[in-house]
Amino acid sequence: MGLFDRLHELVEKYDALEADLSDPDILKDRERYQKLAKNHADLRKVIQVYREYQGVQREIEENRGLLVDSDPEIREMARAEMDELEEKGEQLLAELRVLLLPKDPNDEKNVLLEIRAGTGGNEAALFAADLFRMYSRYAERKHWKIEVLSASSTGIGGFKEVVALVSGERVYSRLKYESGTHRVQRVPETEAQGRIHTSAVTVAVLPEADEVDVEIDPGDLRIDVYRASGAGGQHVNKTDSAVRITHIPTGIVVHCQDERSQHKNRAKAMKVLYARLLEQKQTEQQTQMTEERRSLVGTGDRSQRIRTYNFPQGRITDHRIGLTLYRLESVMDGDLDEIIQALGTNFQAEALME
Repeated sequence: MGLFDRLHELVEKYDALEADLSDPDILKDRERYQKLAKNHADLRKVIQVYREYQGVQREIEENRGLLVDSDPEIREMARAEMDELEEKGEQLLAELRVLLLPKDPNDEKNVLLEIRAGTGGNEAALFAADLFRMYSRYAERKHWKIEVLSASSTGIGGFKEVVALVSGERVYSRLKYESGTHRVQRVPETEAQGRIHTSAVTVAVLPEADEVDVEIDPGDLRIDVYRASGAGGQHVNKTDSAVRITHIPTGIVVHCQDERSQHKNRAKAMKVLYARLLEQKQTEQQTQMTEERRSLVGTGDRSQRIRTYNFPQGRITDHRIGLTLYRLESVMDGDLDEIIQALGTNFQAEALME
Protein backbone atom coordinates (compact mmCIF):
# COMPACT_ATOMS: atom_id res chain seq x y z
CA MET A 1 0.00 0.00 0.00
CA GLY A 2 1.33 3.41 -1.00
CA LEU A 3 1.81 6.33 1.38
CA PHE A 4 -1.24 8.26 0.19
CA ASP A 5 -3.45 5.17 0.10
CA ARG A 6 -2.51 4.59 3.73
CA LEU A 7 -3.25 8.24 4.60
CA HIS A 8 -6.62 8.14 2.83
CA GLU A 9 -7.49 5.00 4.81
CA LEU A 10 -6.54 6.72 8.09
CA VAL A 11 -8.69 9.77 7.24
CA GLU A 12 -11.71 7.49 6.71
CA LYS A 13 -10.99 5.73 10.01
CA TYR A 14 -10.60 9.07 11.82
CA ASP A 15 -13.87 10.44 10.43
CA ALA A 16 -15.66 7.22 11.41
CA LEU A 17 -14.30 7.51 14.94
CA GLU A 18 -15.52 11.11 15.18
CA ALA A 19 -18.99 9.97 14.16
CA ASP A 20 -18.91 7.14 16.72
CA LEU A 21 -17.82 9.47 19.51
CA SER A 22 -20.92 11.61 18.99
CA ASP A 23 -23.24 8.56 19.01
CA PRO A 24 -25.49 8.70 22.15
CA ASP A 25 -25.41 4.92 22.55
CA ILE A 26 -21.61 4.87 22.61
CA LEU A 27 -21.53 7.77 25.07
CA LYS A 28 -23.42 5.54 27.52
CA ASP A 29 -20.79 2.78 27.26
CA ARG A 30 -17.87 4.31 29.16
CA GLU A 31 -15.36 1.56 28.44
CA ARG A 32 -16.05 1.54 24.70
CA TYR A 33 -16.07 5.35 24.56
CA GLN A 34 -12.66 5.56 26.24
CA LYS A 35 -11.19 3.02 23.83
CA LEU A 36 -12.54 4.93 20.79
CA ALA A 37 -11.38 8.26 22.25
CA LYS A 38 -7.84 6.89 22.64
CA ASN A 39 -7.81 5.62 19.03
CA HIS A 40 -9.09 9.02 17.89
CA ALA A 41 -6.37 10.84 19.87
CA ASP A 42 -3.67 8.52 18.48
CA LEU A 43 -4.65 9.48 14.91
CA ARG A 44 -5.15 13.20 15.52
CA LYS A 45 -1.57 14.33 14.87
CA VAL A 46 -1.11 12.49 11.58
CA ILE A 47 -4.51 13.68 10.30
CA GLN A 48 -3.71 17.30 11.21
CA VAL A 49 -0.38 17.16 9.37
CA TYR A 50 -1.95 15.42 6.35
CA ARG A 51 -4.70 18.03 6.09
CA GLU A 52 -2.11 20.79 6.32
CA TYR A 53 -0.19 19.03 3.52
CA GLN A 54 -3.35 18.86 1.40
CA GLY A 55 -3.90 22.58 1.96
CA VAL A 56 -0.38 23.35 0.77
CA GLN A 57 -0.92 21.21 -2.34
CA ARG A 58 -4.11 23.16 -3.15
CA GLU A 59 -2.22 26.43 -2.85
CA ILE A 60 0.49 25.08 -5.18
CA GLU A 61 -2.16 24.22 -7.81
CA GLU A 62 -3.67 27.71 -7.52
CA ASN A 63 -0.24 29.29 -7.94
CA ARG A 64 0.46 27.28 -11.08
CA GLY A 65 -2.37 29.17 -12.78
CA LEU A 66 -0.79 32.48 -11.76
CA LEU A 67 2.56 31.53 -13.32
CA VAL A 68 1.07 32.21 -16.77
CA ASP A 69 -0.71 35.43 -15.77
CA SER A 70 -0.28 38.37 -18.17
CA ASP A 71 0.98 40.60 -15.31
CA PRO A 72 4.75 40.04 -14.79
CA GLU A 73 4.57 41.14 -11.13
CA ILE A 74 1.91 38.54 -10.37
CA ARG A 75 4.02 35.89 -12.14
CA GLU A 76 7.05 36.85 -10.02
CA MET A 77 5.05 36.73 -6.77
CA ALA A 78 3.62 33.34 -7.74
CA ARG A 79 7.12 31.94 -8.39
CA ALA A 80 8.38 33.18 -5.00
CA GLU A 81 5.38 31.68 -3.19
CA MET A 82 5.76 28.47 -5.16
CA ASP A 83 9.28 27.89 -3.82
CA GLU A 84 8.12 28.42 -0.23
CA LEU A 85 5.07 26.19 -0.66
CA GLU A 86 7.04 23.36 -2.26
CA GLU A 87 9.62 23.47 0.55
CA LYS A 88 6.85 23.39 3.16
CA GLY A 89 5.17 20.51 1.34
CA GLU A 90 8.42 18.48 1.44
CA GLN A 91 8.80 19.15 5.17
CA LEU A 92 5.24 18.03 5.88
CA LEU A 93 5.72 14.91 3.74
CA ALA A 94 8.86 14.01 5.70
CA GLU A 95 6.93 14.52 8.96
CA LEU A 96 4.14 12.25 7.70
CA ARG A 97 6.61 9.48 6.88
CA VAL A 98 7.93 9.63 10.46
CA LEU A 99 4.42 9.69 11.94
CA LEU A 100 3.50 6.58 9.94
CA LEU A 101 6.44 4.55 11.23
CA PRO A 102 5.32 1.56 13.31
CA LYS A 103 4.85 2.66 16.91
CA ASP A 104 6.90 1.05 19.65
CA PRO A 105 4.22 -0.52 21.89
CA ASN A 106 6.33 0.28 24.94
CA ASP A 107 6.73 4.02 24.28
CA GLU A 108 3.92 5.00 26.65
CA LYS A 109 5.21 2.84 29.49
CA ASN A 110 7.03 3.70 32.68
CA VAL A 111 10.50 2.21 33.03
CA LEU A 112 12.71 0.29 35.40
CA LEU A 113 16.05 2.10 35.36
CA GLU A 114 18.95 -0.13 36.43
CA ILE A 115 22.40 1.36 36.98
CA ARG A 116 25.33 -0.89 37.94
CA ALA A 117 28.99 -0.16 38.62
CA GLY A 118 31.25 -1.98 36.19
CA THR A 119 35.04 -1.95 35.91
CA GLY A 120 36.75 0.67 38.00
CA GLY A 121 36.03 -0.22 41.65
CA ASN A 122 35.01 2.69 43.87
CA GLU A 123 35.32 5.19 41.02
CA ALA A 124 32.77 3.20 38.96
CA ALA A 125 30.43 3.11 41.96
CA LEU A 126 30.75 6.89 42.41
CA PHE A 127 30.00 7.43 38.73
CA ALA A 128 26.97 5.13 39.03
CA ALA A 129 25.69 7.55 41.70
CA ASP A 130 26.46 10.50 39.38
CA LEU A 131 24.46 8.90 36.56
CA PHE A 132 21.56 8.20 38.90
CA ARG A 133 21.57 11.86 39.91
CA MET A 134 21.72 12.88 36.22
CA TYR A 135 18.64 10.81 35.35
CA SER A 136 16.88 11.98 38.52
CA ARG A 137 17.46 15.62 37.52
CA TYR A 138 16.22 14.85 34.00
CA ALA A 139 13.09 13.26 35.50
CA GLU A 140 12.50 16.44 37.52
CA ARG A 141 12.74 18.54 34.35
CA LYS A 142 10.12 16.29 32.71
CA HIS A 143 7.88 16.28 35.82
CA TRP A 144 8.28 12.52 36.14
CA LYS A 145 8.26 10.60 39.42
CA ILE A 146 11.28 8.48 40.37
CA GLU A 147 11.08 5.82 43.08
CA VAL A 148 14.05 3.74 44.23
CA LEU A 149 13.12 0.04 44.29
CA SER A 150 16.45 -1.30 45.48
CA ALA A 151 19.92 0.04 46.05
CA SER A 152 23.29 -1.31 47.14
CA SER A 153 25.53 1.54 48.28
CA THR A 154 29.27 1.54 48.90
CA GLY A 155 29.26 3.74 52.00
CA ILE A 156 31.33 6.47 50.30
CA GLY A 157 28.48 7.93 48.29
CA GLY A 158 28.53 5.45 45.44
CA PHE A 159 26.24 2.67 44.22
CA LYS A 160 27.18 -0.89 43.34
CA GLU A 161 23.65 -1.08 41.94
CA VAL A 162 20.50 1.02 42.02
CA VAL A 163 17.12 0.15 40.50
CA ALA A 164 14.39 2.79 40.23
CA LEU A 165 10.90 3.04 38.78
CA VAL A 166 10.50 6.16 36.61
CA SER A 167 6.83 7.09 36.04
CA GLY A 168 5.34 9.77 33.83
CA GLU A 169 4.35 10.69 30.30
CA ARG A 170 6.09 8.63 27.57
CA VAL A 171 9.06 7.80 29.78
CA TYR A 172 10.24 4.78 27.77
CA SER A 173 10.09 6.72 24.49
CA ARG A 174 12.62 9.20 25.93
CA LEU A 175 14.95 6.86 27.82
CA LYS A 176 14.99 3.70 25.68
CA TYR A 177 18.27 4.59 23.95
CA GLU A 178 20.15 4.99 27.25
CA SER A 179 20.77 1.25 27.69
CA GLY A 180 24.41 0.27 27.37
CA THR A 181 27.86 0.84 28.83
CA HIS A 182 28.66 4.41 29.89
CA ARG A 183 32.40 5.11 30.18
CA VAL A 184 33.86 7.85 32.38
CA GLN A 185 37.33 9.38 32.12
CA ARG A 186 38.36 11.56 35.07
CA VAL A 187 40.77 11.96 37.96
CA PRO A 188 39.34 10.14 41.01
CA GLU A 189 39.22 12.08 44.28
CA THR A 190 41.40 9.37 45.82
CA GLU A 191 44.12 9.75 43.13
CA ALA A 192 46.99 11.71 44.67
CA GLN A 193 49.07 11.98 41.48
CA GLY A 194 46.26 13.38 39.33
CA ARG A 195 46.17 10.50 36.84
CA ILE A 196 43.07 10.08 34.68
CA HIS A 197 41.25 6.79 35.27
CA THR A 198 38.75 5.11 32.97
CA SER A 199 35.78 3.35 34.56
CA ALA A 200 32.51 1.94 33.28
CA VAL A 201 28.89 1.77 34.41
CA THR A 202 26.09 -0.21 32.77
CA VAL A 203 22.62 1.25 32.34
CA ALA A 204 19.53 -0.78 31.45
CA VAL A 205 16.16 0.77 30.66
CA LEU A 206 13.35 -1.79 30.87
CA PRO A 207 9.70 -1.04 30.10
CA GLU A 208 7.56 -1.63 33.17
CA ALA A 209 5.69 -4.86 32.60
CA ASP A 210 2.01 -5.38 33.32
CA GLU A 211 0.76 -8.76 34.40
CA VAL A 212 -0.92 -9.06 30.99
CA ASP A 213 2.51 -8.73 29.32
CA VAL A 214 4.12 -11.57 31.26
CA GLU A 215 2.47 -14.53 32.93
CA ILE A 216 4.15 -15.81 36.07
CA ASP A 217 3.15 -19.12 37.63
CA PRO A 218 3.39 -18.73 41.43
CA GLY A 219 4.73 -22.28 41.51
CA ASP A 220 7.78 -21.10 39.54
CA LEU A 221 8.83 -18.71 42.30
CA ARG A 222 11.07 -19.33 45.28
CA ILE A 223 10.64 -16.53 47.81
CA ASP A 224 13.16 -16.12 50.61
CA VAL A 225 12.98 -13.60 53.42
CA TYR A 226 15.97 -12.51 55.43
CA ARG A 227 17.17 -9.73 57.66
CA ALA A 228 18.07 -6.53 55.86
CA SER A 229 21.64 -5.25 56.11
CA GLY A 230 23.05 -1.75 56.05
CA ALA A 231 21.68 1.50 57.43
CA GLY A 232 18.36 1.46 59.24
CA GLY A 233 18.98 1.23 62.96
CA GLN A 234 17.95 -1.66 65.21
CA HIS A 235 14.96 -2.59 63.07
CA VAL A 236 16.98 -4.13 60.23
CA ASN A 237 18.67 -6.55 62.61
CA LYS A 238 15.45 -7.84 64.20
CA THR A 239 12.94 -8.27 61.39
CA ASP A 240 13.01 -10.57 58.35
CA SER A 241 11.75 -7.82 56.03
CA ALA A 242 14.12 -8.21 53.06
CA VAL A 243 12.82 -10.32 50.17
CA ARG A 244 14.64 -12.32 47.50
CA ILE A 245 12.59 -13.83 44.66
CA THR A 246 14.02 -16.47 42.32
CA HIS A 247 12.21 -17.28 39.07
CA ILE A 248 13.16 -20.94 38.83
CA PRO A 249 12.66 -21.54 35.05
CA THR A 250 14.95 -18.65 34.05
CA GLY A 251 17.19 -18.36 37.10
CA ILE A 252 16.45 -14.63 37.38
CA VAL A 253 16.94 -13.40 40.95
CA VAL A 254 15.64 -10.06 42.29
CA HIS A 255 15.80 -8.67 45.78
CA CYS A 256 14.55 -5.70 47.76
CA GLN A 257 15.24 -4.59 51.31
CA ASP A 258 14.53 -0.85 51.21
CA GLU A 259 11.14 -0.95 52.93
CA ARG A 260 10.42 -1.96 56.53
CA SER A 261 7.43 -3.95 55.36
CA GLN A 262 8.07 -7.39 53.91
CA HIS A 263 4.88 -6.99 51.86
CA LYS A 264 6.12 -3.73 50.28
CA ASN A 265 9.54 -5.23 49.54
CA ARG A 266 7.88 -8.20 47.86
CA ALA A 267 5.69 -5.91 45.71
CA LYS A 268 8.73 -3.90 44.59
CA ALA A 269 10.73 -7.04 43.83
CA MET A 270 7.86 -8.39 41.72
CA LYS A 271 7.87 -5.18 39.65
CA VAL A 272 11.53 -5.74 38.84
CA LEU A 273 10.95 -9.43 38.06
CA TYR A 274 8.08 -8.64 35.66
CA ALA A 275 10.26 -6.10 33.85
CA ARG A 276 13.22 -8.46 33.52
CA LEU A 277 11.04 -11.30 32.25
CA LEU A 278 9.45 -8.94 29.70
CA GLU A 279 12.92 -7.86 28.56
CA GLN A 280 13.94 -11.50 28.14
CA LYS A 281 10.74 -12.32 26.26
CA GLN A 282 11.18 -9.39 23.88
CA THR A 283 14.86 -10.20 23.31
CA GLU A 284 13.97 -13.78 22.35
CA GLN A 285 11.28 -12.56 19.96
CA GLN A 286 13.64 -10.07 18.31
CA THR A 287 16.36 -12.71 17.95
CA GLN A 288 13.92 -15.01 16.20
CA MET A 289 12.77 -12.25 13.82
CA THR A 290 16.23 -11.24 12.60
CA GLU A 291 19.83 -11.43 13.71
CA GLU A 292 20.42 -7.92 12.40
CA ARG A 293 18.22 -6.43 15.09
CA ARG A 294 20.35 -7.78 17.89
CA SER A 295 21.71 -4.34 18.60
CA LEU A 296 21.96 -2.53 21.91
CA VAL A 297 18.95 -0.36 21.20
CA GLY A 298 16.77 -3.24 20.12
CA THR A 299 17.58 -5.74 22.82
CA GLY A 300 18.85 -3.93 25.90
CA ASP A 301 22.22 -5.69 25.63
CA ARG A 302 24.70 -3.98 27.97
CA SER A 303 28.01 -5.07 26.47
CA GLN A 304 28.54 -2.17 24.08
CA ARG A 305 30.12 1.15 25.01
CA ILE A 306 27.62 3.78 23.93
CA ARG A 307 28.88 6.98 25.54
CA THR A 308 32.01 8.53 27.04
CA TYR A 309 32.04 11.26 29.69
CA ASN A 310 35.43 12.99 29.63
CA PHE A 311 35.67 15.31 32.65
CA PRO A 312 39.11 16.90 32.02
CA GLN A 313 37.88 18.15 28.62
CA GLY A 314 34.27 18.78 29.70
CA ARG A 315 33.27 16.56 26.79
CA ILE A 316 30.51 13.99 26.28
CA THR A 317 30.44 11.78 23.18
CA ASP A 318 27.72 9.41 22.04
CA HIS A 319 29.56 6.87 19.88
CA ARG A 320 26.47 5.51 18.12
CA ILE A 321 25.74 8.76 16.29
CA GLY A 322 29.10 10.54 16.53
CA LEU A 323 27.65 13.37 18.63
CA THR A 324 30.11 15.35 20.79
CA LEU A 325 29.10 18.15 23.15
CA TYR A 326 31.41 20.33 25.24
CA ARG A 327 29.01 21.01 28.08
CA LEU A 328 29.42 17.99 30.31
CA GLU A 329 28.50 19.89 33.49
CA SER A 330 24.99 20.79 32.26
CA VAL A 331 24.41 17.26 30.92
CA MET A 332 25.35 15.78 34.30
CA ASP A 333 22.81 18.18 35.81
CA GLY A 334 20.06 16.53 33.76
CA ASP A 335 20.12 18.60 30.54
CA LEU A 336 19.81 15.55 28.29
CA ASP A 337 17.27 16.73 25.71
CA GLU A 338 19.77 17.51 22.93
CA ILE A 339 21.33 14.04 23.14
CA ILE A 340 18.02 12.20 23.46
CA GLN A 341 16.43 14.10 20.54
CA ALA A 342 19.48 13.45 18.34
CA LEU A 343 19.30 9.72 19.11
CA GLY A 344 15.57 9.63 18.33
CA THR A 345 16.08 11.44 15.00
CA ASN A 346 18.91 9.07 14.06
CA PHE A 347 17.00 5.89 14.72
CA GLN A 348 13.89 7.27 13.00
CA ALA A 349 16.04 7.90 9.93
CA GLU A 350 17.35 4.33 10.07
CA ALA A 351 13.77 3.02 10.30
CA LEU A 352 12.76 5.09 7.27
CA MET A 353 15.65 3.62 5.25
CA GLU A 354 14.48 0.11 6.10
